[in-house]
Amino acid sequence: MAAHYLDFERPIAEIETKIEELSKLSETAGAGAFDAEIEALRTRAQELRREAYSKLDAWQKTQVARHPNRPHFVDYVGALIEEFQELRGDRTFGDDQAIIGGLGRFRGRPVVVMGHEKGRDTVTRVKHNFGYGRPEGYRKAIRLMELGERFNLPVVSFIDTAGAYPGIASEERGVAEAIARSTEAGLMLGVPNVAVVTGEGGSGGAIALAGANRVLILEHAIYSVIAPEGANSILWRGARTAADAAKAMKITAQDLLGMKIVDRIIPEPPGGAHANPEAAMQTVGDVLEEELAALDGKPPEELKKQRADRFYAIGRVGVA
Repeated sequence: MAAHYLDFERPIAEIETKIEELSKLSETAGAGAFDAEIEALRTRAQELRREAYSKLDAWQKTQVARHPNRPHFVDYVGALIEEFQELRGDRTFGDDQAIIGGLGRFRGRPVVVMGHEKGRDTVTRVKHNFGYGRPEGYRKAIRLMELGERFNLPVVSFIDTAGAYPGIASEERGVAEAIARSTEAGLMLGVPNVAVVTGEGGSGGAIALAGANRVLILEHAIYSVIAPEGANSILWRGARTAADAAKAMKITAQDLLGMKIVDRIIPEPPGGAHANPEAAMQTVGDVLEEELAALDGKPPEELKKQRADRFYAIGRVGVA
């Protein structure tokens, strides 16, 4: 996969370009000719990456959350879910590939798993509609959640979308109603459900899959009612910047945990999940295993009450 550097990563890009050049020279000059220089540059690149990622602002985190090389839903399924069997269609209109889901085994435990998929290249991005779910995608999510409840299977959701698809056809088929029903289905489940915001959690398109007992978020992911660009356009008529909006909206994992909108931050490898996808996905798997184990054995009414208490508490002032 080709390297993709963000603006604040330019010093790192320059060093890694030098490493690549020295590695090629080493091939012609003889093995070991530049090993010391290459190792020193790698150490320096790691230091710069660690330093940069320790002090990201809200807009930089937004860029990281959208990084094209971050693990996607299909990657998490490949790394964490065995015997995955995709289930397609909403039994009403058609199949929406922006939201994928099905049955599988997570570390030996049968689960229902679903999530947004953005795609990686032109072909797959078009296929998955860039992760913008249509009404049939959210109705498919409802079908999957109902299946989980019928067979007493926990539901695991991976959130990564800028929002639901706002096109005319989507509106004609009732996208707002589908999002509302999907959110309701998650909140009223009689089985445990855990949601993980892996990249960009945008608007109702995200919360439709995140009405869970536990809402987790990766360290450099974001979760917001609208994209920073949209907030800038609506609130300030474009007079300010998306970076200003990102800061004002408090959309980072750290801000969200402080406001109790999310329950837990999952740490990412130095340089973000895209720098070491395998390690990032392993960590997500470990945390998911802990969270599901903590919900084991809880009766349906207790699970529903816990969710209700959790979501009703958001936004309350002066309440412990």
